Amino acid sequence: MSRPFPARASYGGPAVRLNGKIRAREVRVLGEDNQQIGILSLADAIRRAQSLGVDLVEIAAEATPPVCRLVDYGKYRYELSKKERDARKPQQASKLKEIQLRATIGSHDFSIKLGHAMEFLREGMKVKVALRFRGREMLHQEFGMKVVETFVKDLAAYGQPDAPLKLTGRALNVMLRPLSRHQRGKHDHPGGGSEVTKPQEPTS
Repeated sequence: MSRPFPARASYGGPAVRLNGKIRAREVRVLGEDNQQIGILSLADAIRRAQSLGVDLVEIAAEATPPVCRLVDYGKYRYELSKKERDARKPQQASKLKEIQLRATIGSHDFSIKLGHAMEFLREGMKVKVALRFRGREMLHQEFGMKVVETFVKDLAAYGQPDAPLKLTGRALNVMLRPLSRHQRGKHDHPGGGSEVTKPQEPTS
């Protein structure tokens, strides 16, 4: 049987048979909106696709008979890629990265950790910012508070806290959620970060 029109070149991704490359003698046909049309011979299905100016795309080769859809192949590939992106979003959103700070952190280390947090948020991940007080640092919690507050403020263009900063035991914690893609800042690593003044060790 000659093909009414040639199969189009693949757009990449998993191999998909369409038009004259479909091997079955008869197929179950779905319309462009996935409505059921019925079982047709391959020749009739291809002619129907040709009359509509679309492709006959095999979407379930393992079925008996195989299921095919009348749809433009470019549109079909776009729909598949969109579904794949949407399927990855919940997985990506579930990823969590933790950044650990110190009450006595220097400007250089602060800038490096800020850059890491910025990148995680840009990739759509949540970031947990944690600062654990050591020894006498518990007597001067305002230093740790200032560090975390400055860190969160510098990330405002990329993510926002889920809840206010919280002290649990000897640790300050805050969870940052990424802003939507169109709201996020551009890819720019902070040159030196905000100025973080290293506090003096408590004398009592």
